[in-house]
Amino acid sequence: MNQPNPLKRAAEKVTEAVQGGDSGPEDGIPGKPGAESPSVAEPTEPREPLPPKPDQSGPETMSPTGQPTGDAQARMAQSGAYLTDAQGTRLYDTDHSLKAGPRGPVLLQDHHLREKVMHFDHERIPERVVHARGAAAHGIFRGYGTAASVTKAAFLAKDVETPVFVRFSTVLGSRGSADTVRDTRGFATKFYTDEGVFDLVGNNMPVFFIQDAIKFPDVIHAGKPHPDREIPQAQSAHDTFWDFVTLHTEATHHTLWNMSDRGIPRSYRMMEGFGVHTFRLVAADGSTTLVKFHWKPKLGVHSLVWEEAQIAGGVDPDFHRRDLADAIEAGAYPEWELGIQTFPDTPEQTFEGIDLLDPTNLVPEELAPVQPIGLLTLNRNPSNYFAETEQVAFHVGHLVPGIDITDDPLLAGRLFSYLDTQITRLGGPNFPQLPINRPHSPVNDMLRDGMHQTAVHRGVAPYRPNSLDGGCPFTAGADAGAYIEAPVRVPEATKVREAPESFADHFSQPRRFWLSMSPVEREHIIAAYTFELGKCYEQAVKERALQVLANIDPELCEGVAEGLGLPAPKASLPLVEVEPSPALSQVGRTWPGDGRIVGIVTGPDGDLDAVQALREAILEAGMVPLVVAPKGGVLGSGDAAVTVQRTYATARSVEFDALLVAGLPGVGGDAFGARDVKARPSGAAVAAADPRVGVLLSEAFRHGKAIGAWAGGEHALDAAGVPGDAPGVVVADSGTAALEQVRELMGAHRVWERFVAA
Repeated sequence: MNQPNPLKRAAEKVTEAVQGGDSGPEDGIPGKPGAESPSVAEPTEPREPLPPKPDQSGPETMSPTGQPTGDAQARMAQSGAYLTDAQGTRLYDTDHSLKAGPRGPVLLQDHHLREKVMHFDHERIPERVVHARGAAAHGIFRGYGTAASVTKAAFLAKDVETPVFVRFSTVLGSRGSADTVRDTRGFATKFYTDEGVFDLVGNNMPVFFIQDAIKFPDVIHAGKPHPDREIPQAQSAHDTFWDFVTLHTEATHHTLWNMSDRGIPRSYRMMEGFGVHTFRLVAADGSTTLVKFHWKPKLGVHSLVWEEAQIAGGVDPDFHRRDLADAIEAGAYPEWELGIQTFPDTPEQTFEGIDLLDPTNLVPEELAPVQPIGLLTLNRNPSNYFAETEQVAFHVGHLVPGIDITDDPLLAGRLFSYLDTQITRLGGPNFPQLPINRPHSPVNDMLRDGMHQTAVHRGVAPYRPNSLDGGCPFTAGADAGAYIEAPVRVPEATKVREAPESFADHFSQPRRFWLSMSPVEREHIIAAYTFELGKCYEQAVKERALQVLANIDPELCEGVAEGLGLPAPKASLPLVEVEPSPALSQVGRTWPGDGRIVGIVTGPDGDLDAVQALREAILEAGMVPLVVAPKGGVLGSGDAAVTVQRTYATARSVEFDALLVAGLPGVGGDAFGARDVKARPSGAAVAAADPRVGVLLSEAFRHGKAIGAWAGGEHALDAAGVPGDAPGVVVADSGTAALEQVRELMGAHRVWERFVAA
């Protein structure tokens, strides 16, 4: 049976509103603030609080001890029509302090003022030391059953559905930093399984900067803003970062990933995730297998280009947050397959000469293919950022039967660190009782009291064995679902502070990554290194970085050296012969267009019937159309009415995956301010085009995006300096004909032929 298209339903809501429905014309457009359109006048009739929007929900209503309460979501939020204080007493005024007369002093007895300001003063909690800026969503994970031979984890069994909460994040920046900075991204997933909570806490890169957790404070101190000036924010383009990574060459591989296009993802929806470490799976028969976890996005892996990242950081610092929330609200639910690479669990814990305990290593997918074991779908936005996205607490030690850890020294340190950070950030040891962190399985622990304890424990004997509470709680065996660590043999050894010899190879893996890149991706990497090192002040740091690059590849080193105006050194180590891994490149494959954003540039004199038909066709294709016009509101009337989602003033090309120009858009009334008059171009076609449309089209062309035009739209291309016969530029007889060709071009994400190096 055909499933209804959620994007089509959203469009129908917009159409109904435009044609005279009860709601305003913006109803149904992703990003709308509330569940109802507000009135112009202040509402005065008491009513119950508005519900969340249809795409939003809070955590499932569980008790602090993991039991379903049966309560509606509304029980976890504010209720009642009247304003109250924190104790539920109704208030008649919250705009004026209690004073001795209208002009008199404020009275100390004003308990409402005291409570209101006191709570405001304590609204903020310490932000995460790393991964402070994040966005999240609720969803469902469905197991394929294909992992049954290697793990007894019940949530991976065939067709088992498990609620999840996923948080994406940047690493270095503060909560107020921009989304599109060059950085690693966090990809943390909380599985609320029937056997307990399992947290898969990973990144969008399969390797890490360091091999041992004892260096974690050092690498983060190096990457954070300089302590004297607190700049630069959320950037690695400064001396302390490059000083560290060039002195600790184990960081070379991760740094190369950061300098690649992977460091500036197009969207969280188009980003891979990795568990980074090697884990140990335990099967029902007790056999063990080493694995690496992978998240594979259904939309493919795509990135911004550097100029786009910079533009978005200025015009829309919330670019990735907005993209994720809008996609879910529009019904374009992001999906990832969870996959595993499997390796024999041998005493050496190596595979094809690669040390599986070294978190700076990856195993090429050509050597160990990723086997899909389940599907993740994000389908609900949080209803409260602080209560959910900010207070969610992940921990790599949250494991379930069938999943165990290995002796990766970085993983060992994370097992300590994550608990410490939650205690500081969330005010005590009872953070698992916060609604977003509550397990969906029964909790019967012997942990008592502490700050913010919300469970009302019964009994008198929180210890075992006991007889006073009837022996409760009892320990479980494997047959009752207990978590039992795999009985791994520990080799005889001497206490030392040193790394194994196999951790000493810092260049073969970066070289494999470099050789796996397409020419245009290599150009982007060279440009990224040149920019980052060009922002450093110290010559010694730059020269040391060039020596590191020389040990990866001479082309990389020479390209960066030329940009820095420095001589390129020779390699100080023999270059390792490695086979490229095509799976590491983002170029050369095609992907579905689900959830892609297509801008339709038009004006009041455009063919609005054609624009309406084009919107329908875009929605039917599973993509999101956004109409761009000189001003907001509605173009036309009646059946031909078209709602405007972006204006020439608010639209920038970074938001769109492709652009369609419906005729010559014309000039908006606010196009030329006093500063623009002298710069206004001349010429008939140019004079009829809005300069902001020219910027929009020229940026889209420069960034390798597909562009289509018809019915005079080619004149707008001319005005923007976009050749009509260039690769990826379509001039067609109709909008639907242009869309058909543009849609095919979008499958490759960008028109790579436009880049010089392609």
